[in-house]
Amino acid sequence: MREITYLEAIREAMQQSMRLDPDVYLIGEDVAEYGGAFGASVGMLEEFGKDRVRNSPISEDALVGVAAGSAVTGMRPIVEIMFSDFITIAMDEIANQAAKMRYMFGGKAAVPMVIRMAGGGGTGAAAQHSQSLEALVAHIPGLKVVMPSCPYDAKGLLAAAIKDNNPVIFIEHKLLYKNKKYIENVPEELYEIPLGKGEIKRPGKDITLVATSFMVKKCLEAAEIALQERSIDCEVIDPRTLRPLDIDIILNSVKKTGRLICVEEACGFGGYMGEVVAQVVQDGFDFLDAPILRISGKNCPVPYSPVLENEMIPNHERIKQGIYSIFK
Repeated sequence: MREITYLEAIREAMQQSMRLDPDVYLIGEDVAEYGGAFGASVGMLEEFGKDRVRNSPISEDALVGVAAGSAVTGMRPIVEIMFSDFITIAMDEIANQAAKMRYMFGGKAAVPMVIRMAGGGGTGAAAQHSQSLEALVAHIPGLKVVMPSCPYDAKGLLAAAIKDNNPVIFIEHKLLYKNKKYIENVPEELYEIPLGKGEIKRPGKDITLVATSFMVKKCLEAAEIALQERSIDCEVIDPRTLRPLDIDIILNSVKKTGRLICVEEACGFGGYMGEVVAQVVQDGFDFLDAPILRISGKNCPVPYSPVLENEMIPNHERIKQGIYSIFK
């Protein structure tokens, strides 16, 4: 089996889905000739033509509105938003239209669309291009929210999202796109990973770490160091889908380990991991042998300065120290 990058896995999922279904098309700013802001659609214009790989004006609200309208009439649009920060411009179309139409029409109207976007920091792109806004969209009923952490998951989850009859927010981390450190074996054929199904990325017995997207990588690094330095065996859980959430895989792990740390890149106040903590306390309080710890981004805009940005975003050292603090 060949090894490919996260970005290549995303492109392959789009290409193979479009070959199978003529109703699938890609629309976004600079997705055609330029190949997308991060290169996700390079070569797709040549294969599918301008009718199915469509450049849009610099207007996220118009872009998402067009996609939602076409989805209701039977198409399956893939929308590329350059940076996740820009979904704020299109929140009426996302939150008040796409997310609610199926419910408001009693299930008679489906809205099968995927909104792809690059999220997270670590690239020096500053406050307006580095946010992690998954909690904003996960809060809205009617939306599914996906955050793949590796190439295998990216391809399978995107394929499933494209076939889903609901609007799916698909958040891709910038630091994973072309990172050769995280390439992995990915099947050439198209496959699907069910939305709402988490995965144990590293089995362990002493403590459970729950993380999303790039923070999964940081947790895996911290887990290896903790095992070498203190013989602490960490289990790392990746929910993969934030909504619907596979809470059972988390509860089963906490029942085994008795300890839980929740890690996210987003600002901690009102962050998504607060929901995970609430559900574990509600349904698994008796499993806990220690207080739950949350590790998150600092509660400030993402700084431009690399030194300050590194301080704001959690790293494996901060996660490692969090693990050790549970065992004091």
